[in-house]
Amino acid sequence: MTKFTCPVCGDRLITDDRIMHCLNGHCYDLSKYKTVNLMRSQKSGKKRHGDDRLMLNARCNFLSKGFYEPLLKAVTDKVCTVAHGEPITVLDAGCGEGYYTSYIQEVLGNSDVYGIDISKDALISAAKRNKNLHLAVASCAEIPVADRSCDVVLNIFSPTISEEFARILTDGGYLIRVIPLEMHLFGLKKSIYDKPYKNKPESMVLDGFKLTDKTDIKYSLTLTDNDDIQNLFKMTPYYYKTSREDQAKLKTLRYLETEIEFGILSYVKEV
Repeated sequence: MTKFTCPVCGDRLITDDRIMHCLNGHCYDLSKYKTVNLMRSQKSGKKRHGDDRLMLNARCNFLSKGFYEPLLKAVTDKVCTVAHGEPITVLDAGCGEGYYTSYIQEVLGNSDVYGIDISKDALISAAKRNKNLHLAVASCAEIPVADRSCDVVLNIFSPTISEEFARILTDGGYLIRVIPLEMHLFGLKKSIYDKPYKNKPESMVLDGFKLTDKTDIKYSLTLTDNDDIQNLFKMTPYYYKTSREDQAKLKTLRYLETEIEFGILSYVKEV
């Protein structure tokens, strides 16, 4: 039985051929990629629901070249330390196209790895990347997963909803967050903006959790291909917040050196 739950009544879902259903008769179709839509409501004034295809394609192209591999390996090591070689259940809350989720599943091998995201296109990319992932369209604010059913929650550049994470984690379960540090992508910003700004520090305090470790990943990234520079820009929220005039500054750029700075925060759920 899957760890996914019915977004209407909260009962566990059962997979039956091309559908998932609960014992109360609520049914959800599985796509041809084996993803399921468990969003309770998709009414929104926003034009975009999650990452669109432009952002997803840019991120897939950029990450496929290994530019963020130090982060990938470091996060995976954190999860493996929790697993100690035993089967565990991992949920990636805001998994996007599954770059981190897929690699972690491959390394763990004997564990159930789940991913949720509000972008249908992102989940299709994740499903194509790794058929062994359990994937659902869902929000981090209303995670359709049973109480105390996950050993690890991953929260990589996505909304942090501590109450939901605490609910679905086992007692003593782990939350692994990844946040951008102050100088992350500052070199990119200098190439675009007249007055580039540093990232605001994010609070490390979360209700219901105890911070057990903070690991910083810092290095300089040099890009010498305009496609790579464009992909880095388009995979960030900056692209959608930047004027066409400033966007044009990168169209012919052939060299970019920028800071890469991530913070990996490890928490344990307080009981």
